[in-house]
Amino acid sequence: MIAALLEFSLRQRILIIGLACFCAAAGVFAFQSIPIDAYPDVTNVQVQVLTEAPGLSPVEVERFITYPIELQMNGLPGLTEIRSISKFALSQLTVVFEDDVDVYFARQLVLERIMAVRERLPAGMEPVLAPVTTGLGEIYQYYLEGGTKPETNAALVEEALTNQRTIQDWVLRPLLKGVPGVIDVNSLGGFVKQYQVLVDPDRLRKYSLTLHDVFDAVERNNANAGGNVLERHAERAIVRGLGLIKSLADIERIVVKEAGGVPVFVRDVAEVRIGHAVRHGAAVLNGEREVVAGTVLMLRGGNAREVVQAVKQRAESIERQGILPGGLTLVPFYDRIELVTAAIHTVRDALIEGVVLVALVFFLFLGHVRSAIVVTVSLLVTPLITFVVMQRVGLSANLMTLGGLAIGIGEIADGSLVVVENIYRHLSENRLQERSRLEVVLRATNEVGRPILFGILIISVVFLPLMTLHGMEGKMFAPLAYTLVISLLASVIVTLTLSPVLASLILHGDHPEETRLTRWMKAQYQPVLRWTLDHRAAVLLSSTAIVLASLSLLPSVGREFIPILEEGALTPQIVRLPSVSLDESIAIEKQTQKVMLEFPEVRMSVSKIGRPDIAVGPEEPNESDPIVALRPREAWTTAQTQAKLVDAIRTSLAEIPGISVLMSQPIQERVDELISGIRTECAIKLFGDDLDLLYQHAERIADLMRTIDGVKDVKVEQVAGQPYLTIDINREKIARYGINVSDVQDIISTAVGGRPATQVYEGERRFQLVLRFPESSRNSIGAIGDIRVRSASGAPIPLSELAAIEMREGPARISREQAKRRIYIGFNVVGRDIGGVVDEGRKRLAEQLRLPQGYTVAWGGAFENMERAYARLLVVVPITLGLVFFLLFWAFHSLRYAGLIILNLPFALIGGVVSLWLSDQYLSVPASIGFIELFGLAVGNGIVLVSYINQLRNEGQQTEAAIISGCVLRLRPVVMTMMTTLLGLLPLVLAQGIGAEVQRPLATVVIGGLFTSTALTLLVLPALYRTFAEQDVTKEHAPEWV
Repeated sequence: MIAALLEFSLRQRILIIGLACFCAAAGVFAFQSIPIDAYPDVTNVQVQVLTEAPGLSPVEVERFITYPIELQMNGLPGLTEIRSISKFALSQLTVVFEDDVDVYFARQLVLERIMAVRERLPAGMEPVLAPVTTGLGEIYQYYLEGGTKPETNAALVEEALTNQRTIQDWVLRPLLKGVPGVIDVNSLGGFVKQYQVLVDPDRLRKYSLTLHDVFDAVERNNANAGGNVLERHAERAIVRGLGLIKSLADIERIVVKEAGGVPVFVRDVAEVRIGHAVRHGAAVLNGEREVVAGTVLMLRGGNAREVVQAVKQRAESIERQGILPGGLTLVPFYDRIELVTAAIHTVRDALIEGVVLVALVFFLFLGHVRSAIVVTVSLLVTPLITFVVMQRVGLSANLMTLGGLAIGIGEIADGSLVVVENIYRHLSENRLQERSRLEVVLRATNEVGRPILFGILIISVVFLPLMTLHGMEGKMFAPLAYTLVISLLASVIVTLTLSPVLASLILHGDHPEETRLTRWMKAQYQPVLRWTLDHRAAVLLSSTAIVLASLSLLPSVGREFIPILEEGALTPQIVRLPSVSLDESIAIEKQTQKVMLEFPEVRMSVSKIGRPDIAVGPEEPNESDPIVALRPREAWTTAQTQAKLVDAIRTSLAEIPGISVLMSQPIQERVDELISGIRTECAIKLFGDDLDLLYQHAERIADLMRTIDGVKDVKVEQVAGQPYLTIDINREKIARYGINVSDVQDIISTAVGGRPATQVYEGERRFQLVLRFPESSRNSIGAIGDIRVRSASGAPIPLSELAAIEMREGPARISREQAKRRIYIGFNVVGRDIGGVVDEGRKRLAEQLRLPQGYTVAWGGAFENMERAYARLLVVVPITLGLVFFLLFWAFHSLRYAGLIILNLPFALIGGVVSLWLSDQYLSVPASIGFIELFGLAVGNGIVLVSYINQLRNEGQQTEAAIISGCVLRLRPVVMTMMTTLLGLLPLVLAQGIGAEVQRPLATVVIGGLFTSTALTLLVLPALYRTFAEQDVTKEHAPEWV
């Protein structure tokens, strides 16, 4: 097959070059159209169910809404986990499915169960599904900037923010939702406009009215009616009855009752005004003022780059067309495209630098420019073909997939290098023109075709373990393996088609002598090799000792899941006491922002306090989620690294009383939340039934964790401390007056909480019309106790006569997981590896914590992923090595030679472990990938040496002479393989841009391991060869790995 492909390529050279140009052009186009993001989307398949329950406390939300829905969701096909949070006026339920379940099928399943449970929920409760987005879907965030100078008068500020929020909800949101790839726009901040009827209780008593009478009158006096059609003479007219409320005056003129022939209007018993809905959140800019903010949510699977660009274009057209009144503009404070561009540029620069360095290696070793040009062309065409395949199979371009390409630069070059070198040698030997040029090229390429294919197969097999990873680690690292294998297979096609065609056109074979560098290397290597063969025992013992010594360093290296990606923006989550009001939260937030803006590195800070319109996050009014945009690294003066800057900001914020701080980043906190439902790197989950007991033991665990070195930002979930004003109805007393519980509850929900009676339409916009008592009649225990409830006889009875009204403390939120209540203790790890911290934490908890029966502890977060990934790799890597051993046996037809090459693998570990230890990096999943790649390279080098030594012995040479000749002649290919891979990865080690920290451990391990692996392969393997060598060498033992 290889011979036929080669013959076709060399016969149709113009066609092959044309196809290569076409593929390159298609690759450029594909790269521009494939989804591009900074980070792989690691979101699991989850469906969020949100149920608003106006006025209900967390206890009622859990009992009446969350638990029934949770119970209904159990048993769904493909279900892996159910998490829920019951908060004031809101139930959040997250249903997580297995990765192979289609998200739309999952939503359909959940929707069916919601329809079944709806009748069991309180009246008016409508569960809805959150938008089909992901944890990384918040791609563009902005605030509205007024065209005039910001006001200082409170009433004018409220009016301006109300107008801006109305424009955000009814103008901007529909326009931006129309952008392809945008699923929704989440609004936060400002004041939601509301028509309010503030009923005076004294006037109600004057006119012998109840609040219910006013509510019914308003509800019935806002409707249009259809009277079908009226046919008159030769015409047909549509009959309409118009009765919709158009203005405040219309509401005021609604008749509540008629007394002695005189109508009692709404204006006689209430003040009618435009106000705002109860606020659950706000947005604050730079510690100065409140703003209205919007977050664009991208559809799951969208192209972040294209969607953000389309949103920006739509925003520009909105401003250009003057759709926004009063000079309003959109000011972005988070733009994912900035991170995407920076991260992609980091990898792109590493790719380009790697190609340049690899091309330089070719020139130094081969000694002529034309050969280097042929190999460089293959290096350029292969990635472009890879982009085409990535587009077809649905792989996105991100740090991981492009990192896979950067990692593979050396291997991609190797095949073309071997072909070009062999063609050049054959052309040099054919200077007398015994055979035609095409015949020489065909023969030379055919010689090495099978070995190249086998070498690529070995490296592809080595990366199989990554393709078996599941969950978050699978979504993150499997695409890297897929991209690398695609690029390697593409390189085989290019090597066996384009490389020989180009070589036949531009190579002449007029420089047969070796380069000076090659001669110098051989001169230095020969005496060292002879000494090694003369002192086999000493060499083998010392190399074994080095391997063992390097492995002894492993416990001190430390473990982590993946290095933290530095995003260029921070999110210092500020948490206050649950009892803090929204206004006080805003005041404290302004203070924290001013502290952060004192750092010259901070460009802007926009804080999102509490819950937005679509309440997909866990925040309450006492919690904020700021976006702190940083200036470019060159302008930093406080610190030169992000870790030190974060520590400095953390220290400054710690001086503000009444808050706790969790330092994170926009994507990082979302990913942490996806892993465990908690926005910290690590979390300890405590399960039990009693909330008070849970909180006590959680505080004990938090105190223990604070004593561990490296633990920062310890946060206990705030499940307690929420003040409650409880109205405990006395059933005996209400029975005495002939009053039902529902009568009292209706008064509480309407007079105190405010109940929407209807909606007022302003063109396409609609706003709630709410009835409630004025603030002075509901803002204290005394005022609420004075609210009258009409008895069966018509007498108004004070509420204080019917119920005990008092302040108590109760739960602020109730979290559940897998049908049990839970509380979490979240923390971040700074300056130490996560694995070591968790090991020490587990030991401390086991020694010092005694839990009641039925209470259990589980560890979650990034550590959970790390353990799962390593557990799978520990199973799959040995199986893969067994498969490699089988392939080697198939190639050499000898267990001895296969075993000899496999023994080469431990030498690859030495440099990798030592380089991690010296560079103060941890053993992470990227570092593990580095070791996997090292295994492939080490096997390749072993094959090159053993097969050539066998070939020389088969030709009649003695074993010792064959070892020396084979090693010296194969020195150049082995060193070139090392140098191409090493220099291809060197830019990733030295890169300082955004995203470099994720790839650095991988590149560090491979570069360090290549030095020791190559050196020991060239010295120890020859020493071991005599022990493992078969007595007689046949042709089968010497495949042509030229």
